[in-house]
Amino acid sequence: MTTVVVCAGGPKQELCSFSSFQQQQDVVFIGADRGALYLIEHGITPHAIVGDFDSLTDEEYQLVMAQTDDQQRFQEEKNETDTDLALLKAYTYAPQEIILTGVTGGRLDHYEAAVRSIYRLQKEHPHVELKIINHSNMLQFLLPGNHTIFADSRYRYLSFFAHEEPIQDVTLRQVKYETTNEEISLGTTRFTSNEIIGTSGSISFSRGICLMIRSID
Repeated sequence: MTTVVVCAGGPKQELCSFSSFQQQQDVVFIGADRGALYLIEHGITPHAIVGDFDSLTDEEYQLVMAQTDDQQRFQEEKNETDTDLALLKAYTYAPQEIILTGVTGGRLDHYEAAVRSIYRLQKEHPHVELKIINHSNMLQFLLPGNHTIFADSRYRYLSFFAHEEPIQDVTLRQVKYETTNEEISLGTTRFTSNEIIGTSGSISFSRGICLMIRSID
């Protein structure tokens, strides 16, 4: 399974841990603008770098450009964000999973843009899982159907939110608070802070888009 890790240029302290990805086979790393420098600082040679690189000094820019032959530099005045361009690049590797980090903390407009991007791309590419991960959270969108959620000590808490419209016929199994054919309405916080019981839990629903957030204190 090919996984693409896209690192954007948000605050360093918000980045996910790269160690598990470095130990896996078939993992591709893409740096978006300053995110390329972050990868290099973690001992990772990016497979590709994308962006306008307006956040780098001349010295940093030269360092980044020397790391890979796959470089795409864009003008600052463009319709897409650097993160969008890096996500589009990620799809050229035919991945089964795309991990996006470096988009939380700092500017809220950058975070909101990233969330909207993975929402749009998840709908366009339903067979590729997209996740935003930082040091203590994982966020992804789920489409209608049945989803198995494996227990992970990094993410004890499990929360579900309706995105754009209510979620219909929600059934939760093997979690602390189970439900059967319920609705997650817009604006509700009722489905916050659940926990998986055992090795895996599940959610199924027939309609709507579910924003799932997994967290640890």
